[in-house]
Amino acid sequence: MEGVRQGGGPPASGPGSSSGSGSGSFPSLFPPGLHGIYGECRRLYPDQPNPLQVTAILKYWLGGPDPLDYVSMYRNLGNPALNVPEHWHYVSFGLSDLYGDNRVHEFTGTDGPSGFGFELTFRLKRETGESAPPTWPAELMQGLARYVFQSENTFCSGDHVSWHSPLDNSESRIQHMLLTEDPQMQPVQTPFGVVTFLQIVGVCTEELHAAQQWNGQGILELLRTVPVAGGPWLITDMRRGETIFEIDPHLQQERVDKGIETDGSNLSGVSAKCAWDDLSRPPEDDEDSRSICIGTQPRRLSGKDTEQIRETLRRGLEINSKPVLPPINAQRQNGLNLDRAPSRKDSLESESSAAIIPHELIRTRQLESVHLKFNQESGALIPLCLRGRLLHGRHFTYKSITGDTAITFVSTGVEGAFATEEHPYAAHGPWLQILLTEEFVERMLEDLEDLNSPEEFKLPKEYSWPEKKLKVSILPDAVFDNPLH
Repeated sequence: MEGVRQGGGPPASGPGSSSGSGSGSFPSLFPPGLHGIYGECRRLYPDQPNPLQVTAILKYWLGGPDPLDYVSMYRNLGNPALNVPEHWHYVSFGLSDLYGDNRVHEFTGTDGPSGFGFELTFRLKRETGESAPPTWPAELMQGLARYVFQSENTFCSGDHVSWHSPLDNSESRIQHMLLTEDPQMQPVQTPFGVVTFLQIVGVCTEELHAAQQWNGQGILELLRTVPVAGGPWLITDMRRGETIFEIDPHLQQERVDKGIETDGSNLSGVSAKCAWDDLSRPPEDDEDSRSICIGTQPRRLSGKDTEQIRETLRRGLEINSKPVLPPINAQRQNGLNLDRAPSRKDSLESESSAAIIPHELIRTRQLESVHLKFNQESGALIPLCLRGRLLHGRHFTYKSITGDTAITFVSTGVEGAFATEEHPYAAHGPWLQILLTEEFVERMLEDLEDLNSPEEFKLPKEYSWPEKKLKVSILPDAVFDNPLH
């Protein structure tokens, strides 16, 4: 991306004029989709017709690496009456269809979403004496846009992004993101469809974990009530040194813990460092061993199985370091509602691909005994899986980041599972399902309590339930990074 430059929007005097030339032909050359988004920006900032912009040197549709053509940067005076501080407001151009000629996005009509259906915004608190907006948020937005274009998974309000690094590469505690509707920008109808605006909100690690264990919308509401943590417009302050739970300790117990108990968790899966072994088979039976700790190549998942696992990861969290991003909600405003009210009869069937019937694809193997393996970060999410998902009649999937291995925990109320109470361990190739009864879940939560105290954890750690023929090991990362050693 090139440096900041002035302008990039249509002429201040609107359609029918040009920037200083008097030519009436300019509007016909100006991308109609971009013009529609810029019109919404002009509504908010009529005194800033030519904002500073960061623009891609080589456009994505010409082979460049940056999907966003532009990121405009505005100065917002805030709202003292609402205790909203002055801040910089960033708006992206490129996730929606700017051109309508299929160079980037397929044109699907005016009634549906334009491109991916949204643009990103970000509100950064203006520091005292700061005369120009920092440009690092533009690269952050490009990183998120690259993920969307590469994965074709879109964002929606309430999603979270695990970044594992200060957003501005400083020493800040703000190292992750939540997404929500921009409080000022309204959806725009363009000639190529509708565009909504999703705002990035920087959060601390503890706030991200709370969003995982409960849900993103709940934590966003708490952030709105704490002025220094975002306030009503959810403005990110990279110098914030305290989490909302340190500022107000009652928020954890009275709001988050109660919310988890009542609502459960919206996190249905994660990409992780994980593996599993079929202990009911001899270890030399390479065809059926699913451990990554051996030198054989497991059978690959079928395309339909892979798609179904992907569906369980729609609200997942990538357990990895930047710039790899999580498989977040893939909703495309097509009626798919993955944030629906929780049901005691949750289903593994994709709501957008209801025809997927895994047991018709390959033979289901019932296993007598299994050994599950996780790294420490993945293992720390097991209590969330059990308490926030299975006790609420839902499922939770670990998908290996090093291969095709997948592990899905299901409760007795989940429909579409190939694991049953009679055969609680079942597999389709490298995809293992484990059905756990509520009674066994409660027992496991007691036995796994020390997973909640990672600072006191020493690896390797093993948990075993012999009568259930189940073993869980928490292993160093090196076991998964170097599977042959």
